[in-house]
Amino acid sequence: MVTRTRARREAKRADAALRRGDKRPLLGVPYGAKDLLAAKGAPTTWGAPPFRDQTFDSDATAIRKLDRAGAVLAAKLAMVELAGGGGYRYPSASLQGPGLNPWNTERWSGGSSSGSAAAVAGGLVPYALGSETSGSIGTPSAYCGITGVRPTYGLVSRHGAMALSWTLDKIGPMARTADDAALVLAAIAGADPNDPTSSGKRFRALDPSSVRARLPRLRVAFAEEDIIDHASPEAKDALERGVDEFRRIAPTFVRATLPEDLPYGPMVGTVYGAEGATIFAELIEGDRFEELIDARQKAGLRAALDIRARDYLQAMRLRARLSAAFTDLFKEADVILSVGRAITATLIAQPLDAPGVTASNPPPSKRPGNIGLIPAGNLAGLPAIFFPCGFASDGMPVGLQLVGPAFSEPLLLAIVSAYQRETDHHSKRPGEPAQELEPAATI
Repeated sequence: MVTRTRARREAKRADAALRRGDKRPLLGVPYGAKDLLAAKGAPTTWGAPPFRDQTFDSDATAIRKLDRAGAVLAAKLAMVELAGGGGYRYPSASLQGPGLNPWNTERWSGGSSSGSAAAVAGGLVPYALGSETSGSIGTPSAYCGITGVRPTYGLVSRHGAMALSWTLDKIGPMARTADDAALVLAAIAGADPNDPTSSGKRFRALDPSSVRARLPRLRVAFAEEDIIDHASPEAKDALERGVDEFRRIAPTFVRATLPEDLPYGPMVGTVYGAEGATIFAELIEGDRFEELIDARQKAGLRAALDIRARDYLQAMRLRARLSAAFTDLFKEADVILSVGRAITATLIAQPLDAPGVTASNPPPSKRPGNIGLIPAGNLAGLPAIFFPCGFASDGMPVGLQLVGPAFSEPLLLAIVSAYQRETDHHSKRPGEPAQELEPAATI
């Protein structure tokens, strides 16, 4: 939904500031926000029919901070209902319908930050805010060929955002480039007395020259089976080329993998299932619950009410073990490189539980490598950056992800910025012939 009145008011204020010589980097730059972030003057529907008329009289902290930076809120952007709480079977699980991928509108833009990714990839806004509980920034970024940042848990305040999982939810920027995402992250990171989980830490970009000197010595953990064993036939070649390009800027690869005996998908599902069912218990047990769109999601939310305390606590114990494993892994490597998604964007009508759509828990016949990095990284609260690395044989974007220790966002963004200075995948735009492409405008 376009926020016309608010955008015009903020744009006029930005024009006046520009005439005074104000040089704030986001001043006057329009953006969109996922519709789980409260914003005055616009509905905040959480993508769900029961909340279609919901409004708030104050801004979420992330939006308030962007307002202070002079940015212009141009739109509230579509999302999967309740950010996918309970699980869902079809991309159409949204008040606004399925997110259409600008590269091919018969394909999905990914969930649950579907509108944020589509708006950036389609050139409607230079950047947007998304959120991630387990993959909701990463998957849309990979499917739409944009750069998305999942911050460390606690770096960005969640005050004023719909809660799905108190111990997993994170808000981050989605943009064309790492440099643009860094500008946004600098604006929204930091302390917030209204969010008790806020770390109080800020984000400051690194000097590119210092990063260039470090890249040859940077230890990059990589498991070749992430592509060899798990990538779809359409995506495999492009992902391999992307890794080769990355190796040219950071050549020191080491082998380091996640523990093979932890069920990352069930672990994260148990945590956000139990927490989400508690958050939405009144809705689940109320009269408007049947207004939700996806039958599987309704069944999942009901079932989550019955998750046993012992199962939740066991998942939290395993989570602590996982965090310790990451600590050990980062003694051997500085960052972890893997695929953003091992497949390209799914068809709008394709069930999301179809074979090959998810690979968080690979079958025993395949080496797991680091293919479970999205749920594992979210469970550990670690930062990640997802970035495009080319196009698959079906014409759809593919991307990689880079994960680092807690609060290593400056390093992650600097590495991908260096990669994007040597490649042009991030500059590609839907609907333009390859030979006519020009570099994408940046903030």
